[in-house]
Amino acid sequence: MRRFVIGRARNLIESSRQSYRFQRPLLSSSHSPYRFLSSTPVADSPSSSSYSTMAPPVTVNTINPKVLECEYAVRGEIVTLAQVVCQSASSQKICNKRYRISQRLIPLKSFVFSYLALNVNHLLQILYCNIGNPQSLDQQPITFSREVLALCDHPSILDKSETQGLFSADSIERAWKILDQIPGRATGAYSHSQGIKGLRDTIAAGIEARDGFPADPNDIFLTDGASPAVHMMMQLLIRSEKDGILCPIPQYPLYSASIALHGGTLVPYYLDEATGWGLEVSELKKQLGTAKSKGITVRALVVINPGNPTGQVLAEENQKAIVEFCKQEGLVLLADEVYQENVYVPEKKFHSFKKVSRSIGYGEKDISLVSFQSVSKGYYGECGKRGGYMEVTGFGADVREQIYKVASVNLCSNISGQILASLVMCPPKVGGESYESYRAERDGILSSLARRAKTLEDAFNKLEGVTCNKAEGAMYLFPRIRLPEKAIKAAEAAKTAPDAFYCRRLLTATGIVFVPGSGFGQVS
Repeated sequence: MRRFVIGRARNLIESSRQSYRFQRPLLSSSHSPYRFLSSTPVADSPSSSSYSTMAPPVTVNTINPKVLECEYAVRGEIVTLAQVVCQSASSQKICNKRYRISQRLIPLKSFVFSYLALNVNHLLQILYCNIGNPQSLDQQPITFSREVLALCDHPSILDKSETQGLFSADSIERAWKILDQIPGRATGAYSHSQGIKGLRDTIAAGIEARDGFPADPNDIFLTDGASPAVHMMMQLLIRSEKDGILCPIPQYPLYSASIALHGGTLVPYYLDEATGWGLEVSELKKQLGTAKSKGITVRALVVINPGNPTGQVLAEENQKAIVEFCKQEGLVLLADEVYQENVYVPEKKFHSFKKVSRSIGYGEKDISLVSFQSVSKGYYGECGKRGGYMEVTGFGADVREQIYKVASVNLCSNISGQILASLVMCPPKVGGESYESYRAERDGILSSLARRAKTLEDAFNKLEGVTCNKAEGAMYLFPRIRLPEKAIKAAEAAKTAPDAFYCRRLLTATGIVFVPGSGFGQVS
């Protein structure tokens, strides 16, 4: 590729415009849509020349302004630029090449390296570190899960003698159990809008085994990953821009995006980098007070544990203080716990907020809590299968009815994702044929993630001008990289933020796709 990447992008945009401009007049009047929408004779239809000059019915000035306000940095500008590189004929081999790199998203806040040319002829591969997508980086799926899915989707092979030699006995047994819970044994049919009842029973049992406190399957809403569940709760809680949601900064952009789309106000609370991205209740109280002084009614508190993108794991005492804060202030606690399996340091342990709230004596009537889980993270990494759930507790029957109504608008989540969610919360049992291989796969993936987290952490801290907090969990590192004044001025000259400027140059020099720290709301 001999042109600059940005020039390539402009050319692609311009060519698409030209194509659009020249193709539309080719419609003859006999094919015009207006012929079928009006009784006006064809002869009176707009001429091709006047038709081509008509303003398009939809422009960025006429779409919903909430869509324009919404930003989603992990699939934003830098990723789009990477895709432009991939579209070049000379770089197709780059994008199609198999590769192995650390499954660590590295959002950057500020940068220290020299300015790099935009020519990308030298690139060997594009490495997407912009999002936690493990199987795209060669992480293998858990065999037991895939065997059960295959058998459920093609149940006729369960009766074949050859199946006994191809599949483990416990995966066959589990498939039969799941199919018996699905009406008509049809994985291609709609299910109950909350999800298949038998699968929700299994998930509730898994939650109870994890926490040591009862779980009700009627509190479970199965969703296409955790993201739709987050959107559902924002839709429920946000009435206008006067409603606010307390969110951590840095934060996963899903939250800022969903708050913007639903017309609310993000109320930031800042994690303390100096204390390992600590979450201080004093900071929560400060930001709550500031929001109230501006006329904002704060409805909920979002806590991501383990942290995304900061990788910290909350201490249990810290969690208790957060629960007390939500109870005292009458806030819904939205607990993003999708990385609960990803804890890499022996001195830390994951505790669900439900377990913490129940352990200090708070029940259904004391605190409203929504917990999110996903099949995309942990050691399973089944991002493309789109499975997850939310457990909704502490809401009245009338509100729960409205949550169900919102869920029913989408009919149901996909059945494969529902099955996987049940397998995540109820993996193979000790003594089963699959257990030893399952344990080896699980432990191998988690130990590999922990090893690579430590390797990257150490590597960052050895670089001049770079500091990085300890990687305790999740799949991400969030280093501080200090840019020299010349780099900042170069970014200003390019009319772009310094972190985005660096990420562009890093991509075109190395093929590595990072996310600018500003996309997570982080201050410089």
